[in-house]
Amino acid sequence: MAPLPDDAAAGLFADSAEAAALGKEAPHYHGHRDRLREKFAAAGSDALPDYELLELVLFRAIPRRDVKPLAKALVARFGSFAEAVSAEPVRLMEVPGVSAGVVSDLKVIEAAGRRLARGAIRERELLGSWSALHEYLRATMAFAPREEFRMLFLDKRNHLIADEVQGRGTVDHTPVYPREVARRALELSATAIILAHNHPSGDPTPSAADVAMTREIIAVLTPLKIVVHDHVILGGNGHASLKGLKLI
Repeated sequence: MAPLPDDAAAGLFADSAEAAALGKEAPHYHGHRDRLREKFAAAGSDALPDYELLELVLFRAIPRRDVKPLAKALVARFGSFAEAVSAEPVRLMEVPGVSAGVVSDLKVIEAAGRRLARGAIRERELLGSWSALHEYLRATMAFAPREEFRMLFLDKRNHLIADEVQGRGTVDHTPVYPREVARRALELSATAIILAHNHPSGDPTPSAADVAMTREIIAVLTPLKIVVHDHVILGGNGHASLKGLKLI
């Protein structure tokens, strides 16, 4: 088994020495931490429920306390591992026991997940990698607390040129300006784009406004010979493709 990190090891030895001096056993959670690490190493993340995966993340920030109650509280408050990691720092700090260090570690995990997902689609022909694209969009924006409108600009080989957030809005609306979309596509010499935005409600069903806005963008881009391949809507409960639904 891999050695404990220095801070965790120091906490373990300090607590064990203190317990021995008082004639008590070491805190129960030390053995639990080792067992959970071994479970993760042997079976992978799929074998762990969300709260146990959160425990592994919390070990570093909280080396000398049982973190299972906090991990369960985070899942209860936000709904899942992904939603807890993606929650706004101010909301995370509302949960008793969450410190600035805990927030920092959760945000590092969120950033790492996004970076890994982005790496899976870079230099790939996106129209042949829809599963990777959907995984990337889910990791990037499915659990964002406010609507975000994202544009993926593609070259003539349908490889990614740039991935940009055009705007952020409220819990149910993001202002989108089709001429700004066109201007940016021309600046990047893009020949196609994929649109995406999230529904913080969790339901990815497109609204009438979503469809109308997409058709307006298509109308502006068509004379410029820039193709809109799709508009994907993300939610915690899945995703919807306007092209797949034959709405564009």
